[in-house]
Amino acid sequence: MSKLNVIIIEDHESILESFKEIINSSDKFQVSGAFLSGEEALNFIKKNNIPQIMLVDIQLGGINGIETIKEVKKIAPSILPIIISVHENSKYIFEALCAGAVGYLNKNTTPKELITALEQTHNGGAPMSSNIARKVVESFQSPHEKELSERENEVLTLLAKGKSYASIADELYLSINTIKTHTRNIYEKLQVNSKKEIMEKYGDKNN
Repeated sequence: MSKLNVIIIEDHESILESFKEIINSSDKFQVSGAFLSGEEALNFIKKNNIPQIMLVDIQLGGINGIETIKEVKKIAPSILPIIISVHENSKYIFEALCAGAVGYLNKNTTPKELITALEQTHNGGAPMSSNIARKVVESFQSPHEKELSERENEVLTLLAKGKSYASIADELYLSINTIKTHTRNIYEKLQVNSKKEIMEKYGDKNN
């Protein structure tokens, strides 16, 4: 059974060689090209058989990894790019995914995890380091919920349990008027109109 071709784009030579060694030692994958820049990789892809998977860093000497993915996708739409980076900024993650990356790994990924990620990618998966996946999941939460202050979230949790203003005030050592003010802010931010609506929408989540 022939091995699947992978190219690596990483501007730190020692890291590039490390990834190359890990992949070439696997039973299923081989490195068909290892490059220090996106430009070198693009030239290779234009002239050679298209590799199945591309492992690419974000910060590169020339064009960055995200721009590299965009350019590669123009000439090789079937290629499956995976970002592998120290950067876990949400902006980078979503720019990479929008550019066509199918996975996003942290550079502290172990050799075994790296090979597993390549296998998942080949099988139609979208491998992500756990902390990256958490950021993606959080991005799909209601923006209104994320806008609540820590105190408002505490009040929301107690309102969702059906507690009265007086009992919430006692529990949080605040005045009833303060609880009412927090509640008005919660209603406005969550776009709800009643305590009943909060219980229906957030009750299960906060129990």
